[in-house]
Amino acid sequence: MADTPLLEVKDLSVHFATGADTVAAVKGVSFHLERGETLSLVGESGSGKTVTALSVLQLLPYPRASHPTGSIKFKGTEVVGAPEAVMRTIRGNRIGMVFQEPMTSLNPLHSIEKQIGEVLEIHGGITGDARRARILELLALVGLPEAERRLSALPHELSGGQRQRVMIAMALAFEPDILIADEPTTALDVTIQAQILALLTDLQKRLGMAMLFITHDLAIVRRLGGRVCVMKDGAIVEQGDVKEVFTTPTHDYTKHLMAAQPKGPPPVAVETAPEVVSVTDLKVWFPIKRGLIRRVVGHIKAVDGVSLTVRAGQTLGIVGESGSGKTTLGLAILRLLGSEGAITFEGSRIDGIPTKDLRPLRKHMQVVFQDPFGSLSPRLSIGQIIGEGLSVHRIGTPAERTEAVAAALQDVGLDPRIQDRYPHEFSGGQRQRVAIARAMVLRPRFIVLDEPTSALDVSVQAQIVDLLRALQEKYRLAYLFISHDLRVVRALADSVLVMKDGVVKEKGATAQVFSDPADPYTRALLAAALELKAVK
Repeated sequence: MADTPLLEVKDLSVHFATGADTVAAVKGVSFHLERGETLSLVGESGSGKTVTALSVLQLLPYPRASHPTGSIKFKGTEVVGAPEAVMRTIRGNRIGMVFQEPMTSLNPLHSIEKQIGEVLEIHGGITGDARRARILELLALVGLPEAERRLSALPHELSGGQRQRVMIAMALAFEPDILIADEPTTALDVTIQAQILALLTDLQKRLGMAMLFITHDLAIVRRLGGRVCVMKDGAIVEQGDVKEVFTTPTHDYTKHLMAAQPKGPPPVAVETAPEVVSVTDLKVWFPIKRGLIRRVVGHIKAVDGVSLTVRAGQTLGIVGESGSGKTTLGLAILRLLGSEGAITFEGSRIDGIPTKDLRPLRKHMQVVFQDPFGSLSPRLSIGQIIGEGLSVHRIGTPAERTEAVAAALQDVGLDPRIQDRYPHEFSGGQRQRVAIARAMVLRPRFIVLDEPTSALDVSVQAQIVDLLRALQEKYRLAYLFISHDLRVVRALADSVLVMKDGVVKEKGATAQVFSDPADPYTRALLAAALELKAVK
């Protein structure tokens, strides 16, 4: 038994029945995990890494999902096909799992205390004062500040990093032998990413547990160290020690992933180019109302005195953590939020003008949102989605609109023949191209890009960055690029503005700010990003 791996997966296959057809999601995967070891499963969306992890806990939608071949043994006990009673002794007790998006994993109607307490009661029968004491102990273990005060908090009252700490506390409730972490930092800012990764590695050492880490981010794999399995199309194409795999990769797909990082330098902006958008002392304050008559007792200063200029052919990057005011700034410039301060578009003030006068300008100022699946109507075809703006602004005849939609699809590298298909039929990168085409079809001069690559695989990120560069060069577009991913900002933006708590902490040429940051907050952001790249 001493030589038996903690977790042993052999020749695992997973098939999903879809009507009369069968989809092979995992194909003959084999790996093992030793006590105290870190193993990363890395690959792009659809590679089968999450399906493999869910198979370990038998959480797939059986019987639609099946295992034609393979074995999963935890401490020598066969998991595949094990009775539910056996799995209940393993799930949560011996193997814990942290899911990708804590906001959807946590019940929005239950307090933090109730949700962690439910785990303790179901798996360990812990109730009353002992349960509350253990909850506080777990929250202290994961470093949640003011834990006792936050017991009654609902998930939406916590930040993304705090919610993820709660999820980790739930997973560690019974000090499991294995922690499965499924993309636990994907939606987090770079500084919070670094904190969560440091927390996980510290807890791993303190508790002596093994960790199976699922991610598409190669920088995180480097940071974690240990061993790595690279997955593609449901199969492991390469595995080994992280340092060896990343230093001398042998498989073409691994080399492709490593080469797919967004690359700079960004296009050089022409300083004499005409100003497209300028903002002076912009403020967006949200009132805090209390009491029976809802008296204003203060303000949340989401944007507080920001000034900027964006010229034709220029990309201004707006960086900062969640809650810094980045998105609020972009929406205010587009007049989608009320604000104070001067907003000038192509030489004319647009702040304060009536909606009916603003509407004709909308086609010249467009936006691409973070989540393409959420921003595209599932009930409209691709052609209808992209052509909607043409119809609203009454541009062209129906035949001319169809031609314009086809041209926009070609601009973003998609086949014009897909116009009759629907968003769910496309990958994340393809949907983001559709969202960009929807903005481009109106031939705008200014586009706000709100985290357009954060939800995408690294290779798709690089493709979207290249696409945005090409469109900017072709049409002399002015971009306001909002992101917390400093690697993407460095590759696309020629100048950068760093925000924190609604104010500008630093601004200037991207190369200058990144190489010699003047503000401590900028230095902290860059240090966190560089730490993620370090190899153990």
